[in-house]
Amino acid sequence: QVQLVESGGGLVQAGGSLRLSCAASESIFSINIMGWYRQAPGNQRELVAAISSGGSTAYADSVKGRFTISRDNAKNTVYLQMSSLKPEDTGVYYCNAKKGGKNYWGQGTQVTVSS
Repeated sequence: QVQLVESGGGLVQAGGSLRLSCAASESIFSINIMGWYRQAPGNQRELVAAISSGGSTAYADSVKGRFTISRDNAKNTVYLQMSSLKPEDTGVYYCNAKKGGKNYWGQGTQVTVSS
């Protein structure tokens, strides 16, 4: 079972930046896809960005050009660098790992962007 621990959330003004981290309990080489999702109050959880074991990335249209997903294999950690943040980026951000046909989730970290 993969355990994921997120960190790095907080309160930031519009236009600011934050970097989220997701530490995995095992080597991320063995994880097919890792990603970041977010959920705003009253909304469904949505995919923000994902990175495959081969390094391919994908982004939601709303964050393209502003967010960057990356990983450090030596630290078993995936990052989400968020820049030019907007109030609509506010929500709980969850780390996700897809392995062996199963989904694993972290506990989430709150990101609040003030206008």
